[in-house]
Amino acid sequence: MALNPMEQFEVKPIVPLHIGGYDVSFTNQSLFMCIVVAAVTLFFAFAVSRPKLVPGRMQSMAEVSYEFVASMIRSTAGDAGLVFFPFVFTLFFFVLFSNFLGLIPGAFTVTSQIIVTFALTVIVMSTVVVVGFAKHGLGFFKLFVPKAPWYLIWLLVPIEVISFLTRLVSLSVRLFANMLAGHTMLQVFAGFVIALGAAGVFLKPLAIAPMLMILFIGALEMLVAFLQAYVFAVLTCIYLNEALHLHGEHH
Repeated sequence: MALNPMEQFEVKPIVPLHIGGYDVSFTNQSLFMCIVVAAVTLFFAFAVSRPKLVPGRMQSMAEVSYEFVASMIRSTAGDAGLVFFPFVFTLFFFVLFSNFLGLIPGAFTVTSQIIVTFALTVIVMSTVVVVGFAKHGLGFFKLFVPKAPWYLIWLLVPIEVISFLTRLVSLSVRLFANMLAGHTMLQVFAGFVIALGAAGVFLKPLAIAPMLMILFIGALEMLVAFLQAYVFAVLTCIYLNEALHLHGEHH
């Protein structure tokens, strides 16, 4: 295990490749994104390959997952939002599996890379804009005009526009920062365990304390891994709701 806590986030080329002066190498980040997609696909393919009237454990997990995401969409975007179920479902489980697989020692945490979380956020916000204009046309701009006295509109409209644009940063940084911080803490305490274990016989018992912290933070990181995927999906639903029903109104 590396003693440098930031080394685990280093993107390293596996298959070096350059096209037209651009580095398009297949990296460890690319590999683990493929692993995440494969893991999600295999899980659900296996879970529903032999459906039974009385579902087994895997089928139950798949059905609960389906209903969980569907309920999330209904509660935030209404029944009209269910048209985006495949999009939200895919997004949620990509982030969830990326977070959980990143907890495996030696694995690469895809969501600890700001470029990955920012790319996901761009996809989300682009979908919101396209849906908004497709449903409302130029009326989508009403989203930036809150219900307020006319003499405050000139001040509130720029604030609403800035708030909308900053979602590109807030949504991506929230996920990236939580994954980065948690994994860094785990690596730091792992370094303490290694250092104390290699020290004199009188210092070795002190390694128990950072080992207990690793267990505690590891358990906490599992909760954070789920919560961050959930928050990312919920905010996506909320933004889609705004595109479908201006000013967050749904029936």
